[in-house]
Amino acid sequence: MGKFMNDKDYMKLALEIAALGRGFVNPNPMVGAVVVKDGAIIGKGFHEKYGEAHAERNALAACLSTPEGAAMYVTLEPCCHHGKTPPCTEAIIENGVRKVVIGPLDPNPLVAGKGIEELRSHGIEVVTGVMEKECRDLNEVFFHYMRTGIPFVVMKYAMTMDGKTAAYTGKSKWITGEAARRKVHEDRHRYSAVMVGVGTVLEDDPLLTCRIENGLNPVRVVCDTHLRTPLDSQVVTTAGDVPTIIATACTDDGKQKMYVGKHCKIVNVSLKGESLDLSELMIKLGKEKIDSVLIEGGGALNWSALNSGIVNRVQAYIAPKILGGGRAFTPVGGTGLESPDNAFSLTDSRITVIEGDILIESEVAQNCSQV
Repeated sequence: MGKFMNDKDYMKLALEIAALGRGFVNPNPMVGAVVVKDGAIIGKGFHEKYGEAHAERNALAACLSTPEGAAMYVTLEPCCHHGKTPPCTEAIIENGVRKVVIGPLDPNPLVAGKGIEELRSHGIEVVTGVMEKECRDLNEVFFHYMRTGIPFVVMKYAMTMDGKTAAYTGKSKWITGEAARRKVHEDRHRYSAVMVGVGTVLEDDPLLTCRIENGLNPVRVVCDTHLRTPLDSQVVTTAGDVPTIIATACTDDGKQKMYVGKHCKIVNVSLKGESLDLSELMIKLGKEKIDSVLIEGGGALNWSALNSGIVNRVQAYIAPKILGGGRAFTPVGGTGLESPDNAFSLTDSRITVIEGDILIESEVAQNCSQV
């Protein structure tokens, strides 16, 4: 590459190729691996798709010369158990790799340090903690899901500079420009599920698919307390092609069968007050191997989500426009909080300008319900 490369340089390259698996590997982590011998990169690979070969095996298979005596740089501790694929430690040992440099340990209890022990027991030098923060940040969804069993939840909305998500007429197309809307489709590809309330289905009849080239559609989740989702809505009529979950407190067997007959999956959820218990819903979605949820609902669902403590991150797209109107729509409805002292606190804000629109991403502080 024209200059001497150190451990961080190789790990940075491994991180870059790991990110190519974004959206395709959930609920597995994105992992990249680089094989280096005599100062030259002889192989690299990444985890390309859930259920397929892991990064380490792909990197070894891509080697231009024998990896015997080489060093491997990998963004997560190699697995040492039989899952959908055989252990990566086995391949590393068999190929004669002499040194393995990793970022963080794997939080999966089936691995969690055992991979390192396995390598060291075969005389392989292991260096840990290289660019650990960057590796963790890349797989924040995986680390959260492994720790809690609950999906990582992102609440997204678009509003004007005066805080309106729609005009007083209800018209909302389009608040933001094409580039910002493309970013939303990239996130639909990235996260396992997209969630809306029945009000959004009744108002907009959205398709909620990912419309970027080679993008994967998320599982669609509709929060519908009383089963009011129209049987001719797009989410129902396309449920045979795109997995669709309707979360409801309605236990009417006849009603439920109408949706099941159209390929929807019904998830029964308890009531919390007059709304669905979203904490219970997240536990049930986690058991369905849904590791992340993008909320694209209206003010009612956003309020319920924040109030139930399920939201990990808020994405606010702000358009340089002003709509005005006392009856115009706002991102978060509900009863609201009585004082600024009681407001939901957001931290670690990051600002991105997307062709004129502004995206502010913030973490939700004191997310006690998921600890």
